[in-house]
Formats: sequence, C-alpha cells, structure tokens
Amino acid sequence: MESYARLFLKTLYGYRRRGRFQLHAFVLMPDHVHLLLTPADDITLERAMQLVKGGYSHSVGVEISRREIWQKGFTDHRIRDAQDFAGHRLYIHQNPVMGKLVANPAEYRYCSAFPGFKLDTWGPPAAEAVESVGA
Repeated sequence: MESYARLFLKTLYGYRRRGRFQLHAFVLMPDHVHLLLTPADDITLERAMQLVKGGYSHSVGVEISRREIWQKGFTDHRIRDAQDFAGHRLYIHQNPVMGKLVANPAEYRYCSAFPGFKLDTWGPPAAEAVESVGA
C-alpha cells in the first residue's frame, strides 16, 4: 500500500498546488478515501474528483500496473456551516480509528491528522463538499 499511498498523495497535492481546489482534510484508507475540499471557482466538484481519480489512475498505470482502481462515481455532501464542517473533518480523521488501524488519528500516516500535512483553511460554505470515493 505504501507506494500506492505515496502516489495518491502526490497526485492530490499536485492538483492542490495547481489551484484546482483547496484541501481541508483527507484520509486514505485501504479500500476508500474521504476528502474535504473546496473546488476552485472555475472547477466543478465533478471535475475536481475527475482530476484526482483520473490523475491517480494514470500515475498508477504508468508507475505500478494497469488495473481498475475506482468505483464509478462518488458521494458528495455540501457543507452547511462551521459545525457541519467540524463534524465531517472529525469523521474523516476518525476513520482509521474506527477501522482499528490506529488508536489515535495522528498516528495514521495517510490521514491529514498526521503531523506535517499542509491544509487550507476553511472559507465560505457555498462551494464546500465532502467526497467519499471507494476504490
């Protein structure tokens, strides 16, 4: 999983650096991923997810092996307010604990609760969304 995880994070942060979206929280689990992000003004949520999923799939095909990675589609939730944002961020960070991978979210190296990940601050709730994507 290590090489897949590093490649996913490289893809995710590459699109963040290019300004395609703001990244607020994430967790990469063995069989799915949760992202809390805000797409750029000129990017739809669907396009942001297409970039992440397609970019990662392409990188895996080039660097590791060609195989089907993602399920079709994704689930989204528009964040309503600061309380909703905090609840979804907590849910994302608690995923590795609920999955019995670690006792504390900060121990899971593929979670934004792990020290050292750069994240964007949360802004206006109008374009905010949480995506859950199964692999």
